[in-house]
Amino acid sequence: MQASERIHEGLLCASDGAGPLLQRDYWALIQNCTFSPSELMELVATRFGEFAPEELVVFERTGGPDTPLEVGEEMEVNIRGAGECHVRIIHRDRQSFTLATLPGHPEAGRITFGAYRNERGDVIFHIRSRARSGSRIIYLGFYSGGEAMQTNTWTDFVNNVALTCGEGVIGFIHAETTVMEKAHEDADDIRGPTYLARGDEA
Repeated sequence: MQASERIHEGLLCASDGAGPLLQRDYWALIQNCTFSPSELMELVATRFGEFAPEELVVFERTGGPDTPLEVGEEMEVNIRGAGECHVRIIHRDRQSFTLATLPGHPEAGRITFGAYRNERGDVIFHIRSRARSGSRIIYLGFYSGGEAMQTNTWTDFVNNVALTCGEGVIGFIHAETTVMEKAHEDADDIRGPTYLARGDEA
């Protein structure tokens, strides 16, 4: 078995879940960001767990704590109200990396963290997930209460990155949810990122 096949072996893919396939976007412009997009993502990949609100979720790395996340590495995730589960890094480039869920996670799918610039040169930090509930039981139970908690988790994550790499966000943190159509799901590459982060230099 090739290394790329091992990385994608045993994942809890969106097609294995229950309920609608949802795309959730959380993003913001960073005020006076002192990092380029690739530098910012190197920092996030190295200190990932520090940016998550520990009262909602705690990430424990299995790799070196002082090195960036690498493809194939797994993290233990402790989610308030859902318990312990795991994710695996399935993709990483200079401006983004992607985590995929493993069996036992309350969601089935993947999430990409990335940074890029807009036309004015402002740095944007952007999280996009594409996932279903991990099972029908979760969809009917935890999932209804977990939606708000998930939004709070990732908007806090965005805000913490913005405060670490600059002077906070410009305006507000955007949080948008889209129900994905079947055609979009069929065209989606579940082995790659949920979006492409491009545009490193001003």
